[in-house]
Amino acid sequence: MKLTIIGTGYVGLVTGTCFAEVGHQVICVDNDAAKVEMLKAGGIPIYEPGLEELVRKNVAAGRLSFTVNTAEGVEKSDVVFIAVPTPPQTDGSVDLSFIEKVAREIAAAMTSYKIIVDKSTVPVKTGDKVAETIKRYCKAQVDFDVVSNPEFLREGFAVEDLMKPDRIVVGVRSQRPVAALKEIYAPFKSPIIVTDINSAELIKHASNSFLALKISYINAISVLCEATGANVQEVANGMGMDERIGRRFLNPSLGFGGSCFPKDLSAFIKIAEQTGYDFRLLKEVQRINTEQMDRFVKKIADTLWVLKDKKIGVLGLAFKQNTDDVRMSPAMDLCQRLLKEGASLRVHDPKAMDKARSLLPNVTYVDDLNDVAEGCDALVVATEWDEFKKLDLERARRLLSHPIMFDGRNMFDPEEMERLGWIYKSIGR
Repeated sequence: MKLTIIGTGYVGLVTGTCFAEVGHQVICVDNDAAKVEMLKAGGIPIYEPGLEELVRKNVAAGRLSFTVNTAEGVEKSDVVFIAVPTPPQTDGSVDLSFIEKVAREIAAAMTSYKIIVDKSTVPVKTGDKVAETIKRYCKAQVDFDVVSNPEFLREGFAVEDLMKPDRIVVGVRSQRPVAALKEIYAPFKSPIIVTDINSAELIKHASNSFLALKISYINAISVLCEATGANVQEVANGMGMDERIGRRFLNPSLGFGGSCFPKDLSAFIKIAEQTGYDFRLLKEVQRINTEQMDRFVKKIADTLWVLKDKKIGVLGLAFKQNTDDVRMSPAMDLCQRLLKEGASLRVHDPKAMDKARSLLPNVTYVDDLNDVAEGCDALVVATEWDEFKKLDLERARRLLSHPIMFDGRNMFDPEEMERLGWIYKSIGR
């Protein structure tokens, strides 16, 4: 099918590339001319495992193209996906100005029936607003359908998640666009849930907020484990074997971050507030998440006593492994807090250092993870990169002034670390 994706961020670029990979003809639109030129040349502006190779392959095959011209994309496609940012605002709601702008551009360019699919994460009832906007600004007065098709992609695993999705949610106002959406997604061989637009929009926020709840729940359990001498990983394993609960997202850590969970949680609380419901459960999820970082910083301060003039090595800057995304990263938050206390930092991340430099200008960036500990008073693990499991622990212990590690991701075994002579502090163990 002939498809257009407006927006080439994580969602838009992965979606467009994977659609091309299964045989669709895809035009990706972005208003950033420099980004479009980079993509035309086979480069990508983000790190996502497997994505760069797929972009190059499908550009070369002629199935994937890029432009800055929205009208061109609308004219040449039957289905137009909106995948532009919906950034958070100070009150917890999301900024829908990008959605509104694109809806107007689509309306101005339409001369025949189109299916407009909202893939961006938006508050419930946004589909109605998109439909109203297109109807208002479409001079040709042609027919169209608006569809909600939320994404469920994990950064670092986005290609895998799109090619092998758990489910595909399609929210419609009528049955007219359903056949086309089923045809688009047929190659992915996944269950397709067809519902009304409002339900589809709520599914996304409800899903992400529930996952954030699971993370905060196990982090709260980790506090009890430390207080009682229990092991939070053993508790999580025992809970996770219950089919009703499941083991995923029961990993204690510095807390959730990134561009999705914090934003979607705040937005869902705001959505509920606008309907007259005080979603106190989700407010508590936010509070636990904030306190988890407070508690970890206190653990470092209690051990080192005075943080001022201490040199600390930090492993990890991205908000999670397999991405270079530092937006709302707990690792970046931790670094900022340590710097505020007067510590100096030596940091390493396999992919995120370039994006971190402008946000953390006053730290030392180290290319080799085994050199981070040199001259430091302690070492901190802040992101769960698999590479960090290969850290030369004996060399790191020798390079440190004191063999102290604060593991915010529980990547090492406490008994083994003690045997190797480390003062080892993890979470809930």
